[in-house]
Amino acid sequence: MTPLLQKKNNISIEGNTNAAQTIVFANGFGTDQTAWNQVKQAFKDDYRLVFFDNVGGGNADPNAFSPIKYNTLNTYADDLLAIAADLGLENAIMVAHSVSSMITLLASVKAPQYFSKVVFIGASPRYLNDEAAHYIGGFNQPALDGMYDAMTTNYYAWASGFSAMAMENPDKPELGAQFANTLSAIRPDIALAVAKVIFESDVRKEISKLQKQTLLLQTQHDIAVPGEVAVYLNENIGGSTLQYLDATGHFPHISALDQVIKAVKSFI
Repeated sequence: MTPLLQKKNNISIEGNTNAAQTIVFANGFGTDQTAWNQVKQAFKDDYRLVFFDNVGGGNADPNAFSPIKYNTLNTYADDLLAIAADLGLENAIMVAHSVSSMITLLASVKAPQYFSKVVFIGASPRYLNDEAAHYIGGFNQPALDGMYDAMTTNYYAWASGFSAMAMENPDKPELGAQFANTLSAIRPDIALAVAKVIFESDVRKEISKLQKQTLLLQTQHDIAVPGEVAVYLNENIGGSTLQYLDATGHFPHISALDQVIKAVKSFI
């Protein structure tokens, strides 16, 4: 592993390093690779496991972030491909959460040889509604602008409130607090820049180009990704399967990990 790349994306390799198959876990905005701490226990004996943090979050090198360079999800996809090339990945399984799902999709379209199957958890190709196309993404521009204002005014208060809403497991407040911790660890100006790129991204034109077996995991209610988005993805990705989990919130790999583990195991 190239030291510079390892530092840039905080890459770690665990599990059975001699296994024939590799699983790459990619976390979403506001979390770091510790989000997979419980899930990975179910795969560590049989697979080589790769974890990394996207630039602008987790323990990725903060000096690698530039709001000009990272103004599109394609830059993150290029980072993923650099990791795949550096580690010599071939037909790896991707398990990606939230925005990392679309980063994985873009990477898979650019260089399909690195990946065999993909699992998308709470994925969305566009968060903004598009009335002209009758597309429901879940947000309108005033709602996003209000969120950006809240992030700018008092980032830590916003992080605390947003974490609880997104986790959506009020009976387990420690899970929301866990997300609040990783979200609050991001420098506020970087978090705002990354959030704008994510919430205003639109990769709908790329979806049909994905030629991989795809499992879409969606909870019963998710404030970030409405059910209509999961249906849209399922209708536009050839060879995809949409599975609803008996769970709520945007982080089932944390709040309903047994279901996620079972779904991923049966898929791969």
